[in-house]
Amino acid sequence: MIGSHRYTVLLLGLAAIAAVSMAKKKDERECEVCIGAIKKFKADLTDDVISKVDKLEAAFKKFCKKLPKGGKENRFCYFVGGTEDAATGILGNLVRPLSYHLPPEKICEKLKAMDAQICELRYDVKPDFTKLNKMRVGELKKILSNWGEDNACKGCAEKSDFVKKVRELLPKYEPEEWKKLQAAEKTEL
Repeated sequence: MIGSHRYTVLLLGLAAIAAVSMAKKKDERECEVCIGAIKKFKADLTDDVISKVDKLEAAFKKFCKKLPKGGKENRFCYFVGGTEDAATGILGNLVRPLSYHLPPEKICEKLKAMDAQICELRYDVKPDFTKLNKMRVGELKKILSNWGEDNACKGCAEKSDFVKKVRELLPKYEPEEWKKLQAAEKTEL
């Protein structure tokens, strides 16, 4: 009788562990901007810069200055204190672990514990240009905005006007996607 009770408790314990591990299944896009920015920054560093925290911090601030304003990586720099207008100063928690070659994934885990926003940053997912007619006007406007063509469709009133403008500008901004769109249209005929 006692043996079956222990067996039941053991099974319940294993079930609980399995439930917790499944609930915590890691999202592969979590911290993608943090990891991407650190990898990009780290790629151009020399050993003499990596070994000195003060040089590393200065190099990171210089890296952040070169990033386009409003971009995801620039936002990451803002969150960790790498920009001039940053409200926080946790940059030391990025550069110190980087100086002793901690992997970007581990650095981002530590930063997430300090500020969850850091790992909520995600890169924009590239739209499927073969489905322009199925997109909403807001999505079409966002595409134009991402290309810096906010004013390109000033007189557009209908969704078809926005689709036409995106198709017109697609070869200029996304030549590979333009080729895919043309190939998809040929197979539909």
